[in-house]
Amino acid sequence: MMQKKRWKTLLLAAVFAALAAGCGNDAQPKETAAPGETGGANEGAVADAGQDEDTVADTKRVPAAGEGDLLARIQEKGEIVIATEGTWAPWTFHDEDDNLVGYDVEVARKIAEKLGVTATFVEGEWDGLFAGLDSGRYDIVANGVEVTDERAEKYDFSDPYGYIRTAIIVKGDNDEITSFEDLNGKTTANTLASTYALLAESYGATATGVDDLNQTIELLLAGRVDATLNAEVTFYDYKNAHPESDLKVAALTNEASLVCIPFRKDADCDSLREAVNRAVAELSEAGELSELSQKYFGSDISQKE
Repeated sequence: MMQKKRWKTLLLAAVFAALAAGCGNDAQPKETAAPGETGGANEGAVADAGQDEDTVADTKRVPAAGEGDLLARIQEKGEIVIATEGTWAPWTFHDEDDNLVGYDVEVARKIAEKLGVTATFVEGEWDGLFAGLDSGRYDIVANGVEVTDERAEKYDFSDPYGYIRTAIIVKGDNDEITSFEDLNGKTTANTLASTYALLAESYGATATGVDDLNQTIELLLAGRVDATLNAEVTFYDYKNAHPESDLKVAALTNEASLVCIPFRKDADCDSLREAVNRAVAELSEAGELSELSQKYFGSDISQKE
């Protein structure tokens, strides 16, 4: 009898011990972070404590230093990277001492000064300029870029710093081409995908791709193409340097094209575009654009006629 009671007593003790062990985890207090060591979701709750909704919303709209703002990154770096051809006088070319000069080059340098940074130019072929802009290797392009409907779908543009008409240039003895409609069935030479090549093709011409203006003129004078399209002022600059060349302007567009600086169509570039617009306006009001235009073109292309 005593053994049965002792056995029951031991059995009950074991049951109570098991029940106590099974409830232990729920009974223990949860760990709390020491003061100043909160993290994760708790950290957000602490950060928002004491802030009204407007303050919190404003905080969410402001990016971290330099993030989402190309202008801020450029100014932090102290340098703006500018793509240009360097082979298209008088817009962007090398002088007798091999210095990169031209209307676009000097305008871009002055814009960089307004931004408080150094202008770093990277030279390359026309198509590569926009490929580099797309990929973010270049911040802007300064190369006599004209605004077209097609380009406006892909890029944002600054306010214009030049107004130019497009000329059809032919050999002196060519009387077959006297209008843009006469380009139908003819051959032209231009940088492929340029404004001029696209315009020639829109009138039915077949465009032959070239690398630069000199190659264009060589093909034209050799009779390998019928015509070329280019900025009117570029033609006059070439004739001033080569008065013996047997070339003439066959026709001109009625409306002037806008020469602007393209930007990636991205909110990241909005503040840079606004800053460039302010710089262009200041340069125009100060007469600096007019001076540079007279220097390189012998006329003022910075103002709309």
